[in-house]
Amino acid sequence: MATAAATSATEPETEPKAGPKAEGEEDEIKAAKTRRKVLSRAVAAATYKTTGPGREQQEEGVSESDGDEYAMASSAESSPGEYEWEYDEEEEKNQLEIERLEEQLSINVYDYNCHVDLIRLLRLEGELTKVRMARQKMSEIFPLTEELWLEWLHDEITMALDGLDREHVYDLFEKAVKDYICPNIWLEYGQYSVGGIGQKGGLEKVRSVFERALSSVGLHMTKGLAIWEAYREFESAIVEAARPIAGFLSPFDRDQTFDSQLEKVHSLFRRQLAIPLYEMEATFAEYEEWSEDPIPESVIQNYNKALQQLEKYKPYEDALLEAEAPRLAEYQAYIDFEMKVGDPARIQLIFERALVENCLVPDLWIRYSQYLDRQLKVKDLVLSVHNRAVRNCPWTVALWSRYLLAMERHGVDHQVIAVTFEKALSAGFIQATDYVEIWQAYLDYLRRRVDFKQDSSKELEELRSAFTRALEYLKQEVEERFNESGDPSCTIMQNWARIEARLCNNMQKARELWDSIMTKGNAKYANMWLEYYNLERAHGDTQHCRKALHRAVQCTSDYPEHVCEVLLTLERTEGTLEDWDIAVQKTETRLARVNEQRIKAAEKEAALAQQEEEKAEHRKKTRAEKKALKKKKKTRGTDKRKADEDDEKEWGDDEEEPASKRRKVENSVPPAGEAQALEAETGLFGRSAPVAIEPPSKQKERAAALKRDVPKVLHDSSKDGVTVFVSNLPYSMDEPDAKLRPLFEACGDVVEVRPIFSNRGDFRGYCYVEFKEEKSALKALELDRKNVEGRPMFVSPCVDKSKNPDFKVFRYSTALEKHKLFISGLPFSCTKEELEEICKAHGTVRDIRLVTNRAGKPKGLAYVEYENESQASQAVMKMDGMTIKENVIKVAISNPPQRKVPEQPEARKGPGGPMVPRQIYGARGRGRTQLSLLPRALQRTSTAVAQAENGPAPKPAATSAATEAPKMSNADFAKLLLRK
Repeated sequence: MATAAATSATEPETEPKAGPKAEGEEDEIKAAKTRRKVLSRAVAAATYKTTGPGREQQEEGVSESDGDEYAMASSAESSPGEYEWEYDEEEEKNQLEIERLEEQLSINVYDYNCHVDLIRLLRLEGELTKVRMARQKMSEIFPLTEELWLEWLHDEITMALDGLDREHVYDLFEKAVKDYICPNIWLEYGQYSVGGIGQKGGLEKVRSVFERALSSVGLHMTKGLAIWEAYREFESAIVEAARPIAGFLSPFDRDQTFDSQLEKVHSLFRRQLAIPLYEMEATFAEYEEWSEDPIPESVIQNYNKALQQLEKYKPYEDALLEAEAPRLAEYQAYIDFEMKVGDPARIQLIFERALVENCLVPDLWIRYSQYLDRQLKVKDLVLSVHNRAVRNCPWTVALWSRYLLAMERHGVDHQVIAVTFEKALSAGFIQATDYVEIWQAYLDYLRRRVDFKQDSSKELEELRSAFTRALEYLKQEVEERFNESGDPSCTIMQNWARIEARLCNNMQKARELWDSIMTKGNAKYANMWLEYYNLERAHGDTQHCRKALHRAVQCTSDYPEHVCEVLLTLERTEGTLEDWDIAVQKTETRLARVNEQRIKAAEKEAALAQQEEEKAEHRKKTRAEKKALKKKKKTRGTDKRKADEDDEKEWGDDEEEPASKRRKVENSVPPAGEAQALEAETGLFGRSAPVAIEPPSKQKERAAALKRDVPKVLHDSSKDGVTVFVSNLPYSMDEPDAKLRPLFEACGDVVEVRPIFSNRGDFRGYCYVEFKEEKSALKALELDRKNVEGRPMFVSPCVDKSKNPDFKVFRYSTALEKHKLFISGLPFSCTKEELEEICKAHGTVRDIRLVTNRAGKPKGLAYVEYENESQASQAVMKMDGMTIKENVIKVAISNPPQRKVPEQPEARKGPGGPMVPRQIYGARGRGRTQLSLLPRALQRTSTAVAQAENGPAPKPAATSAATEAPKMSNADFAKLLLRK
């Protein structure tokens, strides 16, 4: 079906889109005119035989060469030709492919592409009989596009040998014009019927076909012109054929033959000039040249009026010419305009034109059928449109429901409606609730057939049998397929119970049904009990009402006060004192229990709220402790540097390095100052001092020093509206400002690109980009996930998370999206273009997103967004289980699980005890293999360290029991090693 839409939505490749003439079909019209010249000779010869002497004797003996001549002319352009294979291997390959396609269709007859491929191969192999059977099977399931029909018709015309074959071709034409509105097929139909003009009733047949063609597509502003011209050519050919013998006829015969035929041509010109069509001026000039008499004033007035109408329609037609298929928005605007004008013929035409390119849009079919149901109400037209709608979009339950209603409305036989309902059940709906809806529509129809004045009837038994079958079907078929009932409230059983109680006076059956409803998990809802109570109140007795309310008081959990109030009202109105006492006791007991449960729930909720407050307070306290600890560490670092300066500078002026960077010192080349200091100590270590050379890393260190010297710019939260936060950038990026500025300047004027560096001067992979205007910042968000040096760049709004802790940046929806697919199991080598090529065969693809990790590597997942949910539904059925590069993919409607709120790092507990900040164990927590790499000689208590000769020991932090020992500089380590 998706391929049908794609094929019908595009014009043939031989039809250029230049100019407004017939939507770019100038070459096709020229070819049609050439064929009509050939046909004119056939018309002239046949007309002479039918109007000349010996008319009766010649009528049946007219040579069929006219039809053969047409067949040769019409099939010359599209004849498949003769394919001669030079290698037997090619034929064997095609035969194997044909067998494979036939086997695949035996498994899944709804595979549209498989049908098309099979027909193509069979036609290529010259298997004409098999081609005909394959086309017939496909046309029974799917409506065929204009291209497929024309190919089939040309093949059949070529094989037509006698009158029976010609009738078969006529039948094919009748089927073809019913699928979609196709001006080209109507034109071929009219021209082919001209070939049979010599047969009995041939002339009337031709005129009938052309008149129907004008009714169908004569108002088509761009393609209707070809039909009008072909019809006029046919009638003009008859006039020219009869002109030589007109002088020999009596006045009466002349009036009956020649003059009446001449008037037919005049009538066609006048009818055409009265409607707005492209190239009306050329038609009017042709009429002036052809007509021997002056053109009547009424014709000129109608022509001018049509020209004015043409100017009103031109903007909509021009919009269609300029837009690309399927042009749904342009057609919708055109339909709105025609609906305001209110011409039924033109409204029907624009709907048909829109559906040619948008046959898989259920909403368009619904709107069209709704208009026909409420306005035109023509039985054949309404039922035809409904039938075509369900053939194009069989997965849409609303179309099937409307079809059943339309058939009932127009008095279609019950057996036909029942067959249509069975087709609906096998259509393959995508939701469990769809099956409930179609069953409900059919049960409503069966209920309206029953005469409930009779105690028993065939229709009533059929209704009860249908209710039973519906419940079994929903339980066995739907629940197994969707893992849900689709009818949790048991609406079908409720309706059945109401029918039994109100229309059949069978309360016993109604009570049985309600007992079954309550056992399916509905007993806890007050509204279900009250619905049952109202039914008992209206059609049962007080005893059963009281019994139902007593059960409701015990079972209801959502609104128990309501059912208690109803019970007390009943007993106050109709009950005895004993009944009142029992009701009061039960309601008081139940409400007391409910209040107790609510108090416990409130206390639990309050406890949870208190816990959340305590956690928030703990987080706040932890953050304060961390800040204090950082300040102390900075103070200690300053003291150490001062102590090192006062030392004898045996180890040089070493800076304290982070622990994560310390191991790199062993392999790095010391600066020149350190090399000179180490020369005096070479005897201690037994190795010579390194040569004072400047390695490449020296330049990086210098650059890092320069970056450290750059003053930090505090973030101004007042500029968040014009700032974006850019992250996931490569850490190795040199000069981020210079590389990112041109990228963001395309969105607007950039005030500043502020990259963030570490203390050592290394780029941390994120930055802030400030714009002059807010609209530039909003536009910059579109650069999210853009590839920068092999990584997807994340661009998000700049938000102060300390003020907005719940702010999350996630650009994709986490709810059910029926127009979007989730595909898993893709090969990692699958590109976006390859996936789009596969997906676009099933509908119009709006967007494809391949899911990647932070490094830009594919994860084998993708989201594919279609134009509407019907196309997505079809794609699920066609693509699920497909093999792509030896990977079997899974395809489903996009319905991501709810995103879990991550635990706060501060809320995590350390192993075996109290709350411990996560940062102690690093970004990913405690590793599984953490070895102690500190030498035993250095594994001393903090007291021993405090007594070292490298200055006063730093004071331990009193705020945290888990605080690490104070860090030491290179000089501290050196002195400890020397003391060993």
